Amino acid sequence: MFSLRSRETSASDFYAGRGALAGLMRRKSNTPGSTSMTLLVQQLAALLTGGRVPARLWDELWSLYSAQPDPASLGGNEAGACSGPGLNPCSVAVLGTARAAALRGAPVSNAIRGAVPVAFGRAGGREPQIWVQLAACFDMAEASGCPLADVLTRFAAQLEVEDDAEAARQTALAGPRATVSLLTWLPLMGLGLGIALGVDPVAILVGTPLGLASLAAGLVLTVTGRIWSARLVRAAAGAGVS
Repeated sequence: MFSLRSRETSASDFYAGRGALAGLMRRKSNTPGSTSMTLLVQQLAALLTGGRVPARLWDELWSLYSAQPDPASLGGNEAGACSGPGLNPCSVAVLGTARAAALRGAPVSNAIRGAVPVAFGRAGGREPQIWVQLAACFDMAEASGCPLADVLTRFAAQLEVEDDAEAARQTALAGPRATVSLLTWLPLMGLGLGIALGVDPVAILVGTPLGLASLAAGLVLTVTGRIWSARLVRAAAGAGVS
């Protein structure tokens, strides 16, 4: 009777954890084809809240993400590659290392720190930083005795705020990017308008000294404005990443 009840309890815990993961995937279905690190941290917190021990966390996530299709093997079926949950291959490698460390009983945080440089190489970005911060959360919870589920929940909330800020930043930069493109093509549109009105602006630009000077000055100013505007946009876009 005891073994039967324990099996029923473990089975109910398994499906509860699966349900939590599925619920999180549905809430994040507005970004198909790419699973964010925010969702991964939320899944870790949900599994801990559902009663998973830390050693089982990575095995559950590995069973979810290790079977994801390889985009290179799908050929032209890009829609199929984006229909389900997907994780960056570098993050999948870090996830596998964390799972192996958990199965051995080794510290997962140390395994993550060692795997991030190997998996991501010299590639920068936010994702390897989140992995390192996630390892710090495990260390902090172990050193302070704070419940790991609470630490990961707060960390996921912070990441979600950062995601919202990045989305708002990209929305705000859409207008300047469109303006840069419009101003780049505006001189050519002016030439076309002149030709449509019966004037020959090309002959004036290349056939007279004043036209040649105007053409050279226009090209220099256009290229300079394009480079300057692009640098301003890149600086504004990278302000929240640094």
